[in-house]
Amino acid sequence: MQQEISRRTPIGLKAERSLRSGKCLSEETLLALMRRWFWARKPDAGFALTGFPATMLQAMVFDEWLEARDEALNGVVVADAHSAEPLIGYYRTMGLLLEARPQAA
Repeated sequence: MQQEISRRTPIGLKAERSLRSGKCLSEETLLALMRRWFWARKPDAGFALTGFPATMLQAMVFDEWLEARDEALNGVVVADAHSAEPLIGYYRTMGLLLEARPQAA
């Protein structure tokens, strides 16, 4: 995201406006940013993501991107088990869930 903002791309400017106003990025904007990153990276280049995917829609779209490039995830770590319950179940059924940390009280 910072790269898009510093390059002053249209999607970067949209993200910057959202962040400056204290708003979260819309799912549409976040997916657009992630799509640009995903398709610009070298195939099979390793990566670790934090905070993405955060919703079932994002997870399903990300899976489609991976499938289109004949790539796959090796595992998923979920930091906030409470807010990510649907994702935990989704990745657990796929055999990708490595860890689900309980939220600190």
